[in-house]
Parts: sequence; structure tokens; C-alpha cells
Amino acid sequence: MKALKKLSLLAILCLGLASCKKDNQTQPDNSLLEQKLNSKASTASTQAVVAGFPETFESGTKGSYTAGSVTLSSGSWSLDDALIGNLAADAKNGSQSIRIRNTGTLSMNFNINGADVVTVAHAKYGSDANSTWQLWYSADSGSSWQQTGSTMTTSSTTLTTATFNVAISGNVRFQIRKISGGNARINIDDFSISTGDGGTTPPPTNPGDDSNLLLGNPSNAVSSTSSPENYLMEHTYYTSSYSRSRATPNWVSWHIGSSDLGSNSRQNDFRADNTLPSGWYQVSSSSYSGSGFDRGHNCPSADRTASVASNSSTFLMSNMMPQAPNNNQGPWADLENYTRSLVTAGNEVYIICGSHGSGGTGSNGGTTYTIDNGRINVPSNTWKVIVVLPNGNNDLSRITSSTRIIAVNMPNTNGLNTNWKTFRTTVNSIESATGYDLLSNVSTSIQNVIEAATDNQ
Repeated sequence: MKALKKLSLLAILCLGLASCKKDNQTQPDNSLLEQKLNSKASTASTQAVVAGFPETFESGTKGSYTAGSVTLSSGSWSLDDALIGNLAADAKNGSQSIRIRNTGTLSMNFNINGADVVTVAHAKYGSDANSTWQLWYSADSGSSWQQTGSTMTTSSTTLTTATFNVAISGNVRFQIRKISGGNARINIDDFSISTGDGGTTPPPTNPGDDSNLLLGNPSNAVSSTSSPENYLMEHTYYTSSYSRSRATPNWVSWHIGSSDLGSNSRQNDFRADNTLPSGWYQVSSSSYSGSGFDRGHNCPSADRTASVASNSSTFLMSNMMPQAPNNNQGPWADLENYTRSLVTAGNEVYIICGSHGSGGTGSNGGTTYTIDNGRINVPSNTWKVIVVLPNGNNDLSRITSSTRIIAVNMPNTNGLNTNWKTFRTTVNSIESATGYDLLSNVSTSIQNVIEAATDNQ
């Protein structure tokens, strides 16, 4: 992430040499990254669908919302405030799909032996409002349950596929929980469980100093269209996990050193990201217009002023989230400014930030769950984790139990406190809210200390 990012391929290849100094390290360009990912994909193991899946819900009958069980091709399932729908308004592949209302659930009554990837097709029923839902799993035959992956927003009337990289061994069963939307109904179809990574394992990385992913890949994001809700994007000046259904990043990770802060002006060239996979919706520069929410940067413009190219890269719409103006322009901006002041004072910082949940309050008032005709999720919270190190080399090894970690989690509303320090929390708390494993490249013993502490400086 130093200014040397513009050097030729010869300098880039130097990154792989153990003898290279920190000041000569840089990120691989996109073509080299693509070669690495393609190489990985060609050697990945084949994904195998678990016997009895995908469950298409075509073989059973249940016409009421009353709690009950039904035997399907994969096994027995419990439906609570849910039924098997076959009406014209039911979104479905074939003639039937599950329809869930209120806070209903769809649960497996049987175990399978291990799961690596779960995919679920989902859509709104008819013209109903948007809803959110979660995937949960049980490793003790249904006695207790845990959420896996992110909370999903169902905003489309056509089926879209949510992918969960679960990597669970031993006996396991799954459950879908609708958690918001009230009487609004959702359809669930083509529930599939696979073992083997099928090319979805993140490429092995040996990040060097200043790498965007030095601290780890929080959600094990991969650059594969089979993982549309956790899609790895490398943009040289930052790296992110992107959600196709939410049309925002899950998280963005980057480094700031003194050479990243220059005199180039703000480019303001908001634009669609045409590097998204073919067929994916591309958020445009006008998609937030009239919504009451700012085009909120994850990686800020002012963190990338060393060159026109670096600053321009932050204006890709894939780096934006719908942010309440008084969040974006208030404590969030103040924290960004404070972070850069740490760098000018002789430190370097590693940052991971993102958003979670659904439902924010912008300048138009009221809680808004989506904008752009339902295509972009409005998060309920914005969060950030900042690791502060004095300038130096061998950064990962310099993170200790006394390293300063600033973690914040702010409500995405217009009525929040203006002091960013009031939103300080622990990394553990953010991990609980998001399901991510932050700072995963740091030794476990050190993580246990720094992730439990709340900054007080």
C-alpha cells in the first residue's frame, strides 16, 4: 500500500522474494491475482451434493401455517408459521416452494454428516414487503442452535441464491428463521447442502507488510460466483467481501501509511463497478438519489490521496453503503479524520470496516430497509476496527496484547451522538454481530486479549 504500488511488474514480482524490504512491497496487480485464483480453482476439490439434496419441496403437501412436520425427498422437515405454497404468487422453481410469514421457521428433523456449503433460493411472495432471515445450525440434534453467516434480506420477487460457507463436520442439521417483515411472506426453494469446497476455499495467502489482508480474511471470502454473498474483490488499494443480494460490501480491509496520504484532490467520480461478475446488478452513481442516505465510503477518499488512481478507486459504487448523513458526515467522518491524524503522528494503521443488519433512518425519516427499488440493502449499523502500530517492519509480529485496537459500532441513524468515542466497543462484540472472524492472522493468545478490550484513549 505504499506509493510504490505504481511500479512495474518487476517490482511486483519482488514481493514474493523473502529478501525484499518492507518499502519495496506492494499488492499484486489484478492480472496476477486473477492468474492465482484461476490456478487455485483448477486444482480445487470437487464439490459433492449431499444425498437427498437439493431439496426442491416438490414431493410434500402442507396447506396451513399451523406448526407441523412433512416428509420430503430429503427427510422430515418442521414448518412453523410456514406452508408449502403452489399459488401463482409463490416464487418457485417447479410447482412448489416453502412460504414463511411472521417469524416462522423451516427446520430439518434429521442430521447429515458434515456440510461445507449451503445454498438457498429465496424471494418475496407476490408484492409483499421485504423481510430478513437467517440460517441456523444444530450439532446436537436440535437441542441448541447457532446462526451461521450473515442475515439475509429478501427484496426481490424472483428467486436469488444465498450461499453460506459453513465448514461444519460431524452430525448437523439446518434451520431457516424469518426474523423481520411481519406478515410479509418469503418463499424458500432449492435448499442444497454440499461437502468438499468445490473451488470455494479462499486462495492461500502469505500477506506481507501493508497488505490489505495482513490481519486475515474475516469471512473467508472467495472470488467465485458460487459465493455471491461473500465474493472476494481485490481493488489494489483495498480488498472487500461483496454481497450480491445486499449490493454493498460485507466488509472492506485496507492499510494506511504516510505515503498513502498526499495532495491529490477528491475525484468525486462515483461510478458502477464493471468488474462485478457478468449478470450481477451494478449499483450506479445515481442509485442513492432521493433516498435520504449518503453514498457512504467504506475505504474513504481521504485515505487515498497519494495518486489520482488511488483516490478514484474509492469511488466505485461497490465500495459504498447507504449511510445516514448524520452518521457519515458526523462521528464516522470524525473517526476517519482521527485515524489519519494517527498516521501523520508516526503510526501506520490497518482497518477493517463494514455494515450489518437491515433498517436505517436517513434524512427522509422513518426506518428504511432498502433503496433503489429494493435492490440495495440499508444497514442498521456501521462498524470499524482499527489496529494502530508505530511505523516499522514485520507488522504482524509487532501486534501484541498491548497494541491499541479501536473498535466502533454505530447505529445507521440521523439522530446519533456526534462523538465517535461513545460508540467504542470490543472486537468480540462486532464479531458476535457479524459472524466474522476479525484479526484471524494474529496469534490466538493475543487475539484473546485485544479482542476483549474496549479502547479508552
